Amino acid sequence: MSTASSRIVVIGGGFSGLASAGLLAASGHQVTLLEQHASLGGRSGRLHREGFNFDTGPSWYLMPEVFEHWFKLMGSSVDQHLDLRQLPVGYRTFFEGSDSPVEVGTGTQVKDLFEQLEPGSAPALAKYLDRAATGYRLARDHFLYDDFNTLKGLVRPAIARHALTLATLLTNNLQGYVAKRFRNPQLRQILGYPAVFLGSSPRRTPALYQLMSHLDLTQGVQYPMGGFAALADAMGDLAQSRGVEIKLGATATKIETGRRPETTVEAVRWVDSDGRQQRIEADAVIGAADLHHLEGELLDPSLHTYPAKSWKSKDPGPSAVLLCLGVTGHLPELEHHNLFFTKDWDDNFARIHEGRDLAASTSIYVCKPSATDPSAAPEGHENLFILVPAPALPHWGSGGADGQGDARVERVADAAIDQLAQWAKIPDLRERIVVRQSIGPADFASQYGAFQGSALGLAHTLGQSAFLRPQNRSSKVSGLYFAGSSVRPGIGVPMCLISGELAAKAVNGISTPGAIDETWWTQKYGVKL
Repeated sequence: MSTASSRIVVIGGGFSGLASAGLLAASGHQVTLLEQHASLGGRSGRLHREGFNFDTGPSWYLMPEVFEHWFKLMGSSVDQHLDLRQLPVGYRTFFEGSDSPVEVGTGTQVKDLFEQLEPGSAPALAKYLDRAATGYRLARDHFLYDDFNTLKGLVRPAIARHALTLATLLTNNLQGYVAKRFRNPQLRQILGYPAVFLGSSPRRTPALYQLMSHLDLTQGVQYPMGGFAALADAMGDLAQSRGVEIKLGATATKIETGRRPETTVEAVRWVDSDGRQQRIEADAVIGAADLHHLEGELLDPSLHTYPAKSWKSKDPGPSAVLLCLGVTGHLPELEHHNLFFTKDWDDNFARIHEGRDLAASTSIYVCKPSATDPSAAPEGHENLFILVPAPALPHWGSGGADGQGDARVERVADAAIDQLAQWAKIPDLRERIVVRQSIGPADFASQYGAFQGSALGLAHTLGQSAFLRPQNRSSKVSGLYFAGSSVRPGIGVPMCLISGELAAKAVNGISTPGAIDETWWTQKYGVKL
């Protein structure tokens, strides 16, 4: 597309929508962002009840260089907008049948932990993390910032030099790759669980994603004070300062197209918060929402890049039952981030993938942001967020306040509370709960248009990774681009920022693979760093 100033409409105010809107406005376009909810952040939702402030979405701040890169392109810096705290303990891990949780940090702490659990494993760990760092650099420099509109990027010399390694990592699964290097089952789980944050499981995720271990075990884990709501608001404020017009409570209903001579976007129809029908003309549209929803609900079937039948073979990844709890008193038994692992992973993940009921004890994630952020809970209380990976089945139902959600969702929530109380040795946990709010698979479908109620986006299986993942451009409609967790490069807040940058590059006619060069961008668009 031409780099001349154009009218751009961005559908969706999540991180990918904010990233693309901000960059396009900074490069001279007239940008309007439509967000159906009353606040920004998309699936990074927020809940305020009785003095508790809950993040109801992502909570791991990883890949800090991706955030810094976007803020620099916007003429600012992360430090000017966020108060980041490095967590002294990355996460505490509880293992089924063990009375002793372990704390996972970075650097020598990780080495000491591995030696404690599997004496003599330090050399294997060093080699594993070295390969993880190499994989991460390759991904960052040659895969993540490339929309693969052409496949020329795959023949670059740097990729050719590592072709054998890449082939091995892509054709083996993460679970098997880890098992060949470490005997201790607890270490295997620590190294394998990041697959869940990719919307998959260790057995179904390519070993390439060992790179995730570089992020938490080498770089460490940070937290933005105020949570990810603070990040969304900071990005929104910066985007508005560059000229983006943000409309909240604005639900897109139709992407209008015309022939000139090819099929091209012309406008977006939307409904405002008062229910009034609106229309805004557009030279380009960024669909920064769930791809299945965007095409299925906003475009005529003849214009779908991915027809309805193609979705039958796509893996939506897991959904989740989320539980926000306000608890009176302190909970020293928990760190900021906590992981609870069952022994039988194969059964655990099979139940999720096959759509079966969960076992009474299942692998769960528990976040206690009040360990770091006083604003998360009233004084003398704790804020707990529990994520239970579940099948992507909207018929499991919706959540609700104070145990009033659908029956199956509340049964899973009750089981998670009991498991947390037992494993972390907090016997009076249930009696200390003063606020309770659940969220179920049907909520992801209804609130975010998520494909099959997926909590994260399409799973990072081999067939849904890198250039095999849905693309960032419509093949049927000129001027229509896609961003977000259901397209390239994938799941996670950093990936969504990158996806937004890919869309902005496409609109601006930037075909060079890789992240936008910050110096070049500043000189071209006059955005001062």
